[in-house]
Amino acid sequence: MKKQLFNVLKIVGFLSFGSAILYLVYRSVNKGYMEDCIAEGNAAEACNLIDKVWQDFQGANYWWLAGIIFVFMLSNVSRALRWNMLFKPLGHTVSFVNSFFAIMLGYFANLGFPRAGEFVRGSTLAAYEKLPFEQSMGTIVVDRIMDFICLAIIILLAVVFEYELIAGYLSGMADNAVRTGITLGIAGLLTAGIIWLIWKNRERLSQFKVYQKIEKLFKGFIEGIATVRKLDRPVLFIFHTILIWVCYYLMTYLCFYSYEPTAFLGWQEGLTIFLFGAIGMIIPSPGGMGSYHAMLIAGLAIYGVNQYDGFSYANLIFFTVQIFGNILFGILALIVLPIYNGGKKTHEDAVDTAG
Repeated sequence: MKKQLFNVLKIVGFLSFGSAILYLVYRSVNKGYMEDCIAEGNAAEACNLIDKVWQDFQGANYWWLAGIIFVFMLSNVSRALRWNMLFKPLGHTVSFVNSFFAIMLGYFANLGFPRAGEFVRGSTLAAYEKLPFEQSMGTIVVDRIMDFICLAIIILLAVVFEYELIAGYLSGMADNAVRTGITLGIAGLLTAGIIWLIWKNRERLSQFKVYQKIEKLFKGFIEGIATVRKLDRPVLFIFHTILIWVCYYLMTYLCFYSYEPTAFLGWQEGLTIFLFGAIGMIIPSPGGMGSYHAMLIAGLAIYGVNQYDGFSYANLIFFTVQIFGNILFGILALIVLPIYNGGKKTHEDAVDTAG
């Protein structure tokens, strides 16, 4: 009972954090919207950003939004197939159904516990496929390393095609960039120092159970990571990696055409907006709530899209993916996985492992 209450409190806490970020973004944008709306001669009660967003949702082209859902699901199918490839060198043949719905369950978990989705995903597959949890998590490390490489390529492409605009934007944030760099540098040095101390005293620490568990987990990670060198079909693995990120990009690009104020933007602008959105998703808020909105608004502003229309665009793509993708298929995963696996394990086992 206490554990369930604690899990509920964690979910409420993280959702509150994400909601607070989204509210701060909304309040900032709404203030400017009301001022401009009233200055145009409209009554104050007729100037509400929520009403504008609702009207923009009603006026959106739903065929393009349906396209966003399609490419989002295609990316997850491709991710599941790529993930399964990593288990072959470990001697495991994994069910596509289990890997696909484990991924969707992980996205669903991220709405309550930012970044916990990776543990839910890994532990869910380990539970249903009877895999070592450490190896399952090791393959996810590979999965995320590939995502990091793809993000770096997107940054490079955005800089190549939109250098002047991005450089101008970054120059206005130079002070923040320096402070962030110093903070990250200090954090990196502290982390390196802690790792060095643990390594130096590993023999004495090896007698403790906590150290033994961490060591076992680390070895499992290494085994999972090493699978990338033993892939049977590396070209197919690369193909899925590219397809996943092309789908992610298309989600941003297709949403341009679903909404009139952004319909003039092209594929080059899409690279920059996509990059801003990806950075917003990295920030640990539930499903990118708030942080994703803020970064998209900032990215769209570079191309002259006002913050009010930027807020509507961000909500269009965010809620399309979250409601029709992550929430719907997350709930479906909770239903399908136990049925498909004949009750071998329940999803609560996986959630408990992650929590």
